[in-house]
Amino acid sequence: MGRRRVEIKRIEDKNSRQVTFCKRRNGLMEKARQLSVLCGSSVALIIVSSTGKLYSFSSGDSMAKILNHYYETQNVDDRRTVDLAEKTPDYLTNKELLEIVQCKLEEAKGDNVSIESLISIEEQLKKALSVTRARKTKLTMELVKTLQDKEKLLNEENKVLASQIREMKKLLETEDERAMSPENSSSNNPPETLRLLK
Repeated sequence: MGRRRVEIKRIEDKNSRQVTFCKRRNGLMEKARQLSVLCGSSVALIIVSSTGKLYSFSSGDSMAKILNHYYETQNVDDRRTVDLAEKTPDYLTNKELLEIVQCKLEEAKGDNVSIESLISIEEQLKKALSVTRARKTKLTMELVKTLQDKEKLLNEENKVLASQIREMKKLLETEDERAMSPENSSSNNPPETLRLLK
């Protein structure tokens, strides 16, 4: 008997959601490692949990090298996208394109549409999709960079707080040692004792 099929939707129970996240995150990281080993490729994986915690995995090259390579190739794609946008400033919005496609498809049922118009609409859709993907990728990478910067700041703040805690502990220990040292206690006077009851 095989495993039951899991419906892909948000898990409402917080504990189950956290357990599923951990298991699937680890599974995804293992698959990324296997892909790197089997194919000799450089793999970078960045996961941001619902609580904002950042998990990353890189194999082959370092994460920085992989991201730099990605940024370089992305910049080339962005330039191509900008060139496309400059060459075709009269493109319709995605919503308008979808409405036109729906109308053309309805017309196609009656065979009143030309192949040239369908090809033109297909090209516009491909270019609009390319622009949308480039924008989404750019925003995602900006978010990742922001989160990495925030993580660095928090780590630095954590180090400062840890050093302050160590200094406070040392200060308290030295004060305790001074209080317990024989120099501070009067060695001339014998310690007072309580009289015993008879």
